[in-house]
Amino acid sequence: MLTDDLKTQLKGYLQHLRQDIVLESSLGDDDKSREMRDLLNEISELSDKVYLKEGGNDKRRPSFLIRRVDSDVQVCFAGLPLGHEFTSLVLALLQVGGHPPKIEADQVEQIKALDGDFHFETYFSLSCHNCPDVVQALNTMSVLNSKIRHTAIDGALFQDEVEARDVRSVPQVFLNGEPFSSGRMDLEQILAKVDTAGAARSAEKLNDEAPFDTLVIGSGPAGCAAAVYMARKGVRTGLLAERFGGQVNDTSGIENFISITETDGPTLARNLEQHVRSYDVRVITGQLAEKLIPASEEGGLHEVVLASGAHLKARTIIVATGARWRQLNVPGEEDYRTRGVAYCPHCDGPFFKDRPVAVAGGGNSGVEAAIDLAGVVSHVTLLQYDSELTADKVLQEKVRSLPNVNVVVNAKTTEVKGDGKKMTGLSWENVKDGTTNSVELDGIFVQIGLLPNTEWLKGTVETSRVGEIVIDERCRTSIPGIFAAGDATTVPYKQIIIASGEGAKAALSAFDYIIRA
Repeated sequence: MLTDDLKTQLKGYLQHLRQDIVLESSLGDDDKSREMRDLLNEISELSDKVYLKEGGNDKRRPSFLIRRVDSDVQVCFAGLPLGHEFTSLVLALLQVGGHPPKIEADQVEQIKALDGDFHFETYFSLSCHNCPDVVQALNTMSVLNSKIRHTAIDGALFQDEVEARDVRSVPQVFLNGEPFSSGRMDLEQILAKVDTAGAARSAEKLNDEAPFDTLVIGSGPAGCAAAVYMARKGVRTGLLAERFGGQVNDTSGIENFISITETDGPTLARNLEQHVRSYDVRVITGQLAEKLIPASEEGGLHEVVLASGAHLKARTIIVATGARWRQLNVPGEEDYRTRGVAYCPHCDGPFFKDRPVAVAGGGNSGVEAAIDLAGVVSHVTLLQYDSELTADKVLQEKVRSLPNVNVVVNAKTTEVKGDGKKMTGLSWENVKDGTTNSVELDGIFVQIGLLPNTEWLKGTVETSRVGEIVIDERCRTSIPGIFAAGDATTVPYKQIIIASGEGAKAALSAFDYIIRA
């Protein structure tokens, strides 16, 4: 099951086990059960602190518990946690074995203080790069608090459950049998959802924060670069981080970030966070900026009001809030989100295996999605609003060569149809002749561009017609002392490497402002 290199790495990790653990399996007679038996055997052979036990009574087969000996601390995997979930497996082994999780001390105390019975179930896909964050966060919670239980389930192996619960996207989390969340969440966001009192406590603490020299809002490539540059200047720097990496997390392969031949979004996002945290940056997570109050006079303190009610002040502010996927904004889209309407083909494509789907968008993202999905689904209908595709020529040639992809141009999506539980079809209008069309489909992947996350700035800095923050060549906005960088701005070409450079430029401009104010 495991390569020699993985075995060597895992053996090294398992040396950090502090307590004995048991791998208790519930297996059947199928191939996946045999694979799980082989995997667990290989793991147990790498450490004398790992023991095997078969004959578990879990209804899901194959599945296994990682349980601390003489304790009720445990984590459960239904399916084989390989692919993107291999790191989740390694961390679960270590944490159940007594190795402390790498989270903030106040988060540890908050988790331990949670009262009540929490049984989480997370459906994941081995190809999903957002799923590990959710799986690992809930595993950590279950290790620290015996009242919390978590089972991570490979949706591809348990199709009956997926159908019964109408799971159409991952990660999909259920709490005590009821839907809890869909999509990527980090530990801070999960805690905020289950412990509302904790969010209020955090807000109170933030009100006591001393003013920053620079407060960076956003933790994608632009925000992280800005924070690192400011910290290196020795000024008091804060970073308001909703999601380290931002949209980078939704990117599968990255091959154009110069000096790094090839990587993936989640890996780059983790590296961004590690780089920021290696400096003296006050990282504030789990908080959203809701309002900007500019200083009343040049050189004064700007104020940011958070959704929690807390207030932060700073001499300079760098806005790097990035952008999000643009929605179709048609009837049925919101109703069938995660039940047919999806935005990440890499994450959710496997749930539409051998089923017909559509892709909205004829740019690079849309055509790449159609190409990827063609190898999984039965048929792809690619809908493009313009009269021709706008993707790179090589991508157009590839998609048109695929026998199970139908390209439709001049197509404006008008409605997502469903039966009340899941999506069943799609309607569109030919913008050239006004005719209407409809087709039975199980899903649609929306890939029609980005919208800047700037609504909260309304009435403050100048923005363009589409909401992008207007900046000059030094990343200065219309308000002195407030700078902006990355995909939220008018800078052309929304690329990771460009956002990083703009973040550095904004920081240098902010520092220049500070020393001259």
